[in-house]
Amino acid sequence: MPSTSVTVTATAVSSKSRSRQSKEQGKVQVGKKGSERVSSSSSSSSSPITANSTPTVVGQNPRDDFFWAYTEEPHRTRRQAIIKAHPEVLKLCGPEPLTIPLVGAVVGIQVLCAYLLRDTPFLSWPFFLTAYIVGATANQNLFLAIHEISHNLAFKSPAANRALSIFANLPIGIPYSASFRPYHLTHHKSLGVDGVDVDLPTALEAWFFDSVAGKAFFCTFQILFYALRPMFVYKLPMTGLQACNIAIQLAFDALMVQFFGPRTLAYFILSSFLAGSLHPCAGHFIAEHYVFAQHSRSLRPTGSIIPLPSSKLAPPPETFSYYGALNLLTYNVGLHNEHHDFPAVPWTRLWKLNRIANEFYCDLPSHPSWVGVMWQFVTDEEVGLWCRVKRKEGGRKVGAGSEGPTDKVAPSSSLSSSPSISSSPAVSTSAGRR
Repeated sequence: MPSTSVTVTATAVSSKSRSRQSKEQGKVQVGKKGSERVSSSSSSSSSPITANSTPTVVGQNPRDDFFWAYTEEPHRTRRQAIIKAHPEVLKLCGPEPLTIPLVGAVVGIQVLCAYLLRDTPFLSWPFFLTAYIVGATANQNLFLAIHEISHNLAFKSPAANRALSIFANLPIGIPYSASFRPYHLTHHKSLGVDGVDVDLPTALEAWFFDSVAGKAFFCTFQILFYALRPMFVYKLPMTGLQACNIAIQLAFDALMVQFFGPRTLAYFILSSFLAGSLHPCAGHFIAEHYVFAQHSRSLRPTGSIIPLPSSKLAPPPETFSYYGALNLLTYNVGLHNEHHDFPAVPWTRLWKLNRIANEFYCDLPSHPSWVGVMWQFVTDEEVGLWCRVKRKEGGRKVGAGSEGPTDKVAPSSSLSSSPSISSSPAVSTSAGRR
């Protein structure tokens, strides 16, 4: 396509010290490999998505350093383009019965391990290593089974899916499956919406843990942040399903303690903690939506007004995939762009979706390693909890009772008169602000 230039004010305002501001302004050339891939796909004449009229502008808020976006999340746009180009992908949607026996097998493994460790001291290497190697991997698998089931992808019946989710919850030790579903569906419908998407770190978290030690602490205890943050962002009303989940879980825990001793419950809870701590599979929590330096767009120093080609107008991608071997243990959750584009496609068919619509995914930035993600997150001073794309408005809460939807009609963008541009599949192409 012909090169297009638009005047944009790129603002990078820091809320921290003057030295931090200098580092933020020094991010002018953070693109490296990741952004080069995005830029090349943006400028390609064969890009499968074309923005209607408005380039996306992402700025940084003076109160913090989050990336603020003023368009809808990119997955709906890409989903529509993929369906138009490859209507056969809709045949991939629907339940995957294989999930059912897999959940049963992993629950059985965890109960067996708990039974075998019933007389093993809690503070011993055999107990810890079993919990870390077997238990944490198994419970991470069950976390992601519950994630899969929350999209009704095991049974055709919603009630059967809820029941299987509660069953998968048993070795986790703490009831959460019933409340996870509405929060997670809200994450899909309101990706990046501040105060609605509970996957987003709060400004307090981002400020308090903005150091190597702080990020290491966050990674070690991230399961607790994911468990507790929703209650501080917004609370769900208690439902009968949640009450059932709590009652069944407490009864199961009590039975395990009664017949096999308290170490069985300790094994379940330690396994859950380690599954969301410094464990290879836990890297997906950070890899999925945090924007790393090699993925972010170039920024000029504060206040500069510069003409930028259309390939430079894209905000950082908001979702990142991982195509490595750990997907075998985690229901292919690494194929996260594919999952957000088509939440109704089960884990066994995400690779096929990627193959069919490969031109939409091959140039998107991705992570080669979940362990590498955690290491860079902790040690890289340019990466932290601030590195998330946020929106002020849009989306809706699922299961929020009387609070209802949060959708708002927004005015047309001031850039609506800009010429149509070709955009990367990773870029939202909404023409107005949300």
